[in-house]
Parts: sequence; structure tokens; C-alpha cells
Amino acid sequence: MSIKCLPLLAILLLSSIVAPAQSPSIAGTWVLTRADRLLPDGTRVSDYGDNPHGLVIFTSDGYYSVQIYRAERLRFSSGDKLKGTPEEYKEASLSTSVHFGRYTVDPANATITFHIDRSSFPNQDDTTQVRPYEIRGNELSWKVAPRPDGSIPITVLHRVSSEEPPPVKGLN
Repeated sequence: MSIKCLPLLAILLLSSIVAPAQSPSIAGTWVLTRADRLLPDGTRVSDYGDNPHGLVIFTSDGYYSVQIYRAERLRFSSGDKLKGTPEEYKEASLSTSVHFGRYTVDPANATITFHIDRSSFPNQDDTTQVRPYEIRGNELSWKVAPRPDGSIPITVLHRVSSEEPPPVKGLN
């Protein structure tokens, strides 16, 4: 190797060492660990009760599915989904947050953009929502836009790896 090439080789090696780290991909399966609300006074409270259940899947080709449920849900006394009471229908609606569609990630601005196809809340159908996110190791969290009462929902998830069983009752 020519001595003239050594400075070029040194620059290339140094640039690869100091190059910014690539943002980790969110593609994969994530299990809900917390679903909270940040209240206007700064208090953080549970939004879906103790031990909420949920699963979020981000595919590498840009599709996603979000499912969040209260652990304790009111069962329909009739045993028939078509014969619920108004209270049972209300509780079924309020005890879940489900949507799916396409997503994009902007690592520079730390945002996930959800292009919602369908949602358990029909007003979100065919909408786009941008949410700030943080990823730390195997934990992903994002904040939803403030609700009319000023509270901010916060979703916290744990990445499921092939080496560990899912940390959720019912998925083992």
C-alpha cells in the first residue's frame, strides 16, 4: 500500500467512528407496559386501569396495528354482542383504543406519523396523526395530542424479541 494512501485510509476510518449512530428501527412487535395520562397539573395517572393489555406491530414495509385494552372489561350480560345494553356498549367503546394503517418515522424530529385507515374511534378514520416518540433500548413511548380536557395520553411499550417470551398474560 502506498504511503500516500494512508492519510485517506485514516480519514475514512475516523469518519466511520465519529459518524452519527443510526436511529433504531421501530419495526417489530411491541407489548404494552403502560397506558397513562399526563394531567394538566403534571400528575401522571393510569388511562386504562391497572395492568392494561396491548400489542403494537410495526412492519418493515410501513404498516402498523395498535391495540390497547383495559385489563378489566365489562362483559355483556346477554352473552350476545348484538344484545348489549347502552352501558355495556359505552364501556366496550371506552375500554379500548384500536387503530391500523400505514406509518412513517422521522428520526430527526423524533416523530411517528400514523396514517390511520380505521380506528375504534370513527372520527380518526382516514386521518393523519403525528406523535413525538422516544426509544430507549427495548422501550418505545409516544405522546398523543392533548384531549379536550387537557390530558395527554402516553403509550409505553416493550419490544418483544425472539429470545424472550411475551411479557403479557395470554400471549404465552
